[in-house]
Amino acid sequence: MVVPLSYFRSKTSQRLREAGRMEAHADVRALTILRILDRKAILNLPAHERIVSCHDRDILDKWLDRAITATSLDDLFHDTES
Repeated sequence: MVVPLSYFRSKTSQRLREAGRMEAHADVRALTILRILDRKAILNLPAHERIVSCHDRDILDKWLDRAITATSLDDLFHDTES
């Protein structure tokens, strides 16, 4: 039995793979932010939910940078809507 492989090279397939990679990167960012905040003992449930529900790469990058020096959740979330 021969299986056509053209789908795996199609633009649709490439877009789906790229979307999966982007989502995986967002998940890693969110988990890293959570770990940093947890180690600093400033993580709470609403913040946890806000971070894991965010899929905006730019916002997650901003939060990750801020998490390194944050001493409170206000330090992390100031001026971001998501």
